[in-house]
Amino acid sequence: MLLVRKVMVKSRNLSLQPHQKLGRGESPDPPFEETYKKLFDDIRIGKASNINYHNLFVVEECELPLIDLELLNGREFEREECKRKIAKASQEWGFFQVVNHGISHDILEKMRMEQINLFKKPFNEKMNEKNHKFSKGSYRWGTPSATCLQQLSWSEAFHVPLTDISNSSGLSSLSTTMEQFATTLSELAHKLARILSEKMGYKSKYFRETCLPNTCYLRMNRYPACPLSPQVFGLMPHTDSDFLTILHQDEIGGLQLIRDGKWISVKPNPQALIINIGDLFQAWSNGVYKSVEHRVVTNKAKERFSTAFFLCPSYDTEIRSCFEPPVYRRFTFREFRQQVQEDVKNFGYKVGLPRFLVSSH
Repeated sequence: MLLVRKVMVKSRNLSLQPHQKLGRGESPDPPFEETYKKLFDDIRIGKASNINYHNLFVVEECELPLIDLELLNGREFEREECKRKIAKASQEWGFFQVVNHGISHDILEKMRMEQINLFKKPFNEKMNEKNHKFSKGSYRWGTPSATCLQQLSWSEAFHVPLTDISNSSGLSSLSTTMEQFATTLSELAHKLARILSEKMGYKSKYFRETCLPNTCYLRMNRYPACPLSPQVFGLMPHTDSDFLTILHQDEIGGLQLIRDGKWISVKPNPQALIINIGDLFQAWSNGVYKSVEHRVVTNKAKERFSTAFFLCPSYDTEIRSCFEPPVYRRFTFREFRQQVQEDVKNFGYKVGLPRFLVSSH
């Protein structure tokens, strides 16, 4: 049942509030205010006054379709009903949440605590890649290409390939916990992908053969409290460039998605994992499953943490629609990523699947 209520964000204060200053280099927060000072100044002097913030202040809060995966262990009609709900939510929402998903509360809580400890390290320490065992460029913050506040993401992340995790296994409590977390979420992702494939009439090993541990990754996110909330996004509106994403978020909330042409706010459920369809699954399913635009809004008083698993194929994997006539032309994951990167560089945002529609000529 869909629960909806109006949420009003009352503050429209555009002025930056002073942060409690720590010693130089000791703060865990990236230097957003210093780095993007000109964008903030544009608001103060009125250059950004033409930006429409209305849909940031009033949104609806809802509960995503909730699916109990324990039914997959039940009788045949229960299993089929569960699979039907998964497919239906993927078609109508592009998002759903699952409980009894097989990921223990202990692993989720350990992952959360390890993540908090990692992000609470001084910013300068996080920037120094010698201090962690992840690949070069794994630590990211802000939006280097931002030319206006609507393109700025007030967040920081560790974007970690699963190969980095397996290579560092046992070296620390963080690496051990990440491996447990990634292994269990990977199995869940493959289970859901198989169900979605079967509901399209395909019983294949496509996802097992193309989405290998060396092509998938985890992303640990932190969204610091933001003095310009809600005018600055925690993560700007986008769709995911993968097959599907599994998200574990805290109780703070902030995830929003497009539903019937309106932004809605996802009510946090501490017992559930959130699943969303990515661009590649929309293309593969010929538009049946929906990759839906979503964003994260900031919070003026509280920081937010989340961890996401991304089910991705190898760069050379060909993505093609499974039905005729195809909605999208064939493309490789490498080609898709390169086009996304080019569009972000040129326009400041991702265009995505519309670039790969079959020409009407």
